[in-house]
Amino acid sequence: MGLPPIWVRRLLIAPAVVLLALALVTTLPIWLLIALAVSPLVPGRLRVPRVVFLLIVYLVWDAVALVALAVLWFASGFGWKIRSPAFQRAHYVLTGHFLRTLFWFARWSLHLVIDVVGTDPDTAQPGRPEIVVSRHAGPGDSFTLIHALVNWFAREPRIVLKAALQWDPAVDVLLNRLPNRFISPGRTGTATLEEQIGDLATGLDHNDAFVIFPEGGNFTPRRRTSAIARLRARGLHDMAVKAEGLRNLLPPKPGGLLAAIEAAPDAGVIFVAHTGLDRMMSVSDVWRELPMDKQLVMRFWSVPPEEVPAGEPERVEWLYDWWARIDAWIEENRPTPLGQPPRTR
Repeated sequence: MGLPPIWVRRLLIAPAVVLLALALVTTLPIWLLIALAVSPLVPGRLRVPRVVFLLIVYLVWDAVALVALAVLWFASGFGWKIRSPAFQRAHYVLTGHFLRTLFWFARWSLHLVIDVVGTDPDTAQPGRPEIVVSRHAGPGDSFTLIHALVNWFAREPRIVLKAALQWDPAVDVLLNRLPNRFISPGRTGTATLEEQIGDLATGLDHNDAFVIFPEGGNFTPRRRTSAIARLRARGLHDMAVKAEGLRNLLPPKPGGLLAAIEAAPDAGVIFVAHTGLDRMMSVSDVWRELPMDKQLVMRFWSVPPEEVPAGEPERVEWLYDWWARIDAWIEENRPTPLGQPPRTR
């Protein structure tokens, strides 16, 4: 389904979400009673009430964010100064508050624990921009990474995202006001994807973090097989051989990262791995795992700009070498039951 035009998203979908959230909040006891009544018919520990509660929480979270964003729009002179540094900073602060709230509910309702292990000390060091290169797997991993960057490392992210995420009204309004780029596969307009990414990565300052997911989507065995076949069809046999050695990752698409490095040569590069939610590949997987009782383990590696290779072939090989290292880390850091310390390699 194609994305509706912006006027539909702003004038119809966003107000509808606010009205729906109000209706659900005022009738919350009724919905929870229905969910509790149905719960004995569904295996799992209060699975149905948890799902109903989380859906209502997310809708209310979205609606409150939309109201706060509307207040900022009015305060900026009906959008006149919305791109000014002060209002850009206000939007990042708002992002941090709402992500903290969302993850508090995730910890409370889903028993989701996030641990960062073995991270390089200079990951959070201010003073230089960073290009953050992350694997893409599991539900909510993008939210988790942005939560970490904003609330733990005091960074202001610039993100390359799929255009379909604009179906979420709060994500749509918030991220379109900040320096981010929504992309649609096969639809790049007059500029190539690499040109758009290079443009977004230009002008990073001391606390910016340019975020990119080189896999282009969540890992599945079928996508892995298709990606390797595409590499062979393009005559990239060496890259295909390296991709065949990956068991937990899709082969990375280097074009976007190379464009970002070229546009921001003074930026460091941070590689991010995580494990814990990556085996939940479908809605049925998520449903089966509720309540999650999961431990999401994250690992950051920091590469200073002077250690980034200079030539394009060398950078492609360097990226694949890092992908092999991340793949091995994932294999060695499978989730442990809650209450046991994670391995920290």
